[in-house]
Amino acid sequence: MANTTIYVPDIGGAEGAEVVELLVAVGDTIELEQSLIVLESDKASMEIPATCAGTVLEIRTAVGDQLSEGDAIVVVETAAGVDESEQGSAPASAVAAAASELAEASSSAPAEQDQASAAHQSAELPGASGGAGSHAMTVTIPDIGTDGDVDLIEICVEVGQLVEEGESLVVLESDKASMEVPAPATGKVTGLLVNAGAQVRQGTAIVELEVAGGSTKSNSESAGQVAQTSTSDIAPKADENSAQVVADPSHKGATVSPATQSDAAGLTGVPGPSNESVYAGPAVRKMAREFGVDLGRVSGSGPRGRIVKEDLHSFVKTALAASTAGANEAGSIGAGIPPIPEVDFAKFGEIDPQARTRLDKVTASNMSRSWLNVPHVTQFDDADITDLEAFRAEMKAEAERRKAKLTPMPFIVKACAAALNAHPKLKSSLADGGETLVYKQYCHIGMAVDTPSGLVVPVIRDVDQKSIWELSEEILALAGMARDKKLRPDHMQGGVFTISSLGNIGGRGFTPIVNAPEVAILGISRADIQPVWNGKEFVPRKMLPVALSYDHRVINGGDAGRFLTDLCGLLGDIRKILM
Repeated sequence: MANTTIYVPDIGGAEGAEVVELLVAVGDTIELEQSLIVLESDKASMEIPATCAGTVLEIRTAVGDQLSEGDAIVVVETAAGVDESEQGSAPASAVAAAASELAEASSSAPAEQDQASAAHQSAELPGASGGAGSHAMTVTIPDIGTDGDVDLIEICVEVGQLVEEGESLVVLESDKASMEVPAPATGKVTGLLVNAGAQVRQGTAIVELEVAGGSTKSNSESAGQVAQTSTSDIAPKADENSAQVVADPSHKGATVSPATQSDAAGLTGVPGPSNESVYAGPAVRKMAREFGVDLGRVSGSGPRGRIVKEDLHSFVKTALAASTAGANEAGSIGAGIPPIPEVDFAKFGEIDPQARTRLDKVTASNMSRSWLNVPHVTQFDDADITDLEAFRAEMKAEAERRKAKLTPMPFIVKACAAALNAHPKLKSSLADGGETLVYKQYCHIGMAVDTPSGLVVPVIRDVDQKSIWELSEEILALAGMARDKKLRPDHMQGGVFTISSLGNIGGRGFTPIVNAPEVAILGISRADIQPVWNGKEFVPRKMLPVALSYDHRVINGGDAGRFLTDLCGLLGDIRKILM
């Protein structure tokens, strides 16, 4: 192994360039030509690539440092037998060549801006074209510093549009930089020869122009000036080994590349709030395209608001967290709903914060998901269980003989099974994104059980095939297992319908939340003696309040009403279950 120090190459006289971003860290494995740092001069910013591959052992600069040619950047551990001078020669020379062109563009930019301004003014004067005739001109891609294809990401003009010399025609983008191709002369666009998204290279025809007879500057002459226009309008020529340059829109007088706007609006479909001031390097722009991020919505933390990779990572992380928060364990956010703000309760008095159990958080998540996804409707009714309670009292001796406890729940579960078989839509489920309704031939009913750790729903299987005594025994056994935390996952799966009973806890009614993917749930409240008109007089009857919540995508009011009517009839005369 050998250690190699990578230095700042010839950057074309841009002495004292500021380090605005470190792109590697100690311990990173880097490849040849991988960008190490971003330098910024008064005119442009550039990425300095690695002149060798290896592992970063030391970083000899920091953000904010002023660097010049020959200053050390990093120390890299390279493979044995690789000579340091050989490592640095070829790429460094390429960097120097590109940086030299950058310096030329930077140093000549003010003068050429003045020339462009003068040309613009002269074009506006009468007779500036220098002749009455006109001729057609085919504009081609000039020398862009690479022989390979690049993406044409935006067409800035349309057929029939009048353009002035220097006005952007198209925007090109490679893996390293964005650049605009300007009009070589003032004229009228008569044809577009390419489409956005096409792969183009030097010499590819892009636009047909009709120019005035006095516009004598040839396309090739104009093309030769593409790389020497203002660096804030176009990235300089850069081959694959060169330092990469991107415009700094924060500089006075700089214009923002339409590529910036394309990166944001073209990917998200919604222009960002600050597209005109986006300031980011080519690597960040490429990453933003891959993520589909509108850079106009990202806040930059780098010098002068430059967007660095960490800003992009943070933005994506925040966006993903917001979009999935509805399914998080707390279940407090979802479907774009803003979260409830946190409150410091301690400032109002003494508090006792306690962590929620995992079961509590899972229940909260499931309930939030169901509430946000299922359009709930609840219908209420009262079932007359006077005769049922009388029959249950008569069976007390038999229950003692069987060493069983006969509660109202086995009768309710059995009645629900009969009603569900008569109305199978209430035990169906949606599938295939709502395109299919699955009818289940089995009748497994869930029973919500309140435990010290939270709410669980064990499932009683094949309710329609079991007797009241079998159901009584199984209900008590499952409830005991739930309170002792002995339920297995398969004990809580496969239900087609759920019953949630408040029993003797109290209340006249409530609106239970559907236990998706089921489409209905029955809420049972406390039974009470009420006066009921029998046609001649009011008589005391024991009435059981019931509430049916259902998924209105599947169940309508008529379905629910018929189900509740049949269920109340079965509970009113338990003998009907046998029919």
